[in-house]
Amino acid sequence: MRLQRGRLNGSLFQVPQYKYVARDSAGKLVEGQVDSLSRAAAISQIEQRRCIPISIAPVVSIESPEPGKQPAATARLRSLPILQQFLFTEQLAHLLSAGMTLDQALAILERRLKEPRLHALSRSLHEALVDGRSFSSALRDYPNIFPPLYINMVSAGEASGSLSTILRRLVMHLGQVKAMRDRVRQALLYPAILVVAGIGMIVLFMTKMVPQITGFVSETGGSLPLPTRLLLAANRLFTGYWWAGVAALAGCYAAGKVVRRSPEGRAACDHLLLRIPGYGGIVRYRFYAQFARTLGALMENGVPLLRAMQLLEDIAGNEYIRRRMALVRGALEDGASLSNALRPHGVFPEMFLDMMSVGEQTGRFGETMVMIADIYERELDKQVQLTSTLIPPLIMIVIAALVGMVVFGILSAVFNVTQGLRGQIR
Repeated sequence: MRLQRGRLNGSLFQVPQYKYVARDSAGKLVEGQVDSLSRAAAISQIEQRRCIPISIAPVVSIESPEPGKQPAATARLRSLPILQQFLFTEQLAHLLSAGMTLDQALAILERRLKEPRLHALSRSLHEALVDGRSFSSALRDYPNIFPPLYINMVSAGEASGSLSTILRRLVMHLGQVKAMRDRVRQALLYPAILVVAGIGMIVLFMTKMVPQITGFVSETGGSLPLPTRLLLAANRLFTGYWWAGVAALAGCYAAGKVVRRSPEGRAACDHLLLRIPGYGGIVRYRFYAQFARTLGALMENGVPLLRAMQLLEDIAGNEYIRRRMALVRGALEDGASLSNALRPHGVFPEMFLDMMSVGEQTGRFGETMVMIADIYERELDKQVQLTSTLIPPLIMIVIAALVGMVVFGILSAVFNVTQGLRGQIR
C-alpha cells in the first residue's frame, strides 16, 4: 500500500492512498486517487464528487491479470417475480448503504443469492459492470424484469451520486406495489372459491340427482309438475348441448381477443372495465395511489416532469388511461400545469387534482404527491374491504337461489309422486 505523509497534532503519520474507478454524473467512467484514513471515508469522498464508486482499492504495485481468465457468459432471464425483484433490490441497497462499491455489492450478491435466477442476474450485471457499462445500461438488458420506471430511477441515482438512496426508495415502492396486489388478490380469492363451489354443486345436482329423480318418477307413472319439467328441460339442455355453451364461451373469448388487438378496441374494453361496480373502483383507487407515489418519487429524484409522465403512461395497465395520459403530456409540452392538464379528461377525482394544485403552488410537489398516495392507499383499503365484504353474500344469495330452484323442482316431483301413491292406496 502506498502511503502519503500527513500531520496530526504536530505528529507525522502515513495517510493511505486509494485508487478508484467511478462513474460521474454524465455517465462517464473516471479514475483517480484519494487520500483517506479508511476505505469507507474514501468512498464518502468519491460520492461527494457526485460520482458512483464502482471499485476502490489501496494503491499497490500493478499485478498482471490471471491468464486465460474470461468472464462467464451473460445469463438471459425472461421474467422474475416481484418478490424476488424486491429481494434483489433490498439486498443491493443494504450493501451500498453499508459503504460498499457497486462492484463489490454485486459480487457479494452473486455469492450470497442461491436462487438460480437471482444468482444469474447478479452475475450478469456484475460482468456488465466490469466491462465498463453503467448499472442502468446493464439493467436495460432485462426489460421483462426491470420496467422503464425502475431503470430511469437508477439512472437518476447514478447522475446525482445517490444510488443507494434511490435503491432504498425503490425497495419501498416495490414493497407497496406488492402489498397492494396482495390485498386485491386476497379480496377476490374468497368470492372466487364461492363461485367455483356453487357451480360444482349445481353441476352435481343437474348430472346426478335430476336423472335419478326422473327415473323414479317414470317408474311410478306419475305426472311431473311444472317446476320439475322446467328442471328436466334445463338438464337436457345442459347435458345434450354443453358443447354449444363451450363453443359460445370460446367464441366470446376469441372475439374479445380480436377486439383487443386494435388500440381502439382495447381502450373501449378497458374503459368498460373501469365502470364495473366494485372491480372498477379497486382499479381506479389502485391507479390513483400508484400514480401519485411513483410521480412523487420520480420528481424528488430529479426526473423531469415530461419524462416522468412518459414513464407513467403504462403504469395503470389500462389503454383508456394510457391514451388520456398521452394527451396530458401534450398539454404539458404546451405549457400547462399538470393539474390543469389532467382536469379535462375526467380520469382523476377533483379532490386529487385540488391537492396536486396546492403542491404545485407551494413548491412542494413531490411531498404533496406522497401525501396524496397515502390518502388514496387508505381509500383503496376501504374499497377492497367493502368489496370483499359485499361480494361473498351476493354470490351466496345467487348460488342459494339457483340451488333452491333445483331442490324445489326435485321436491315438487317427490311430493307429487307421494300424493299420487296416497290416492291409489285410498
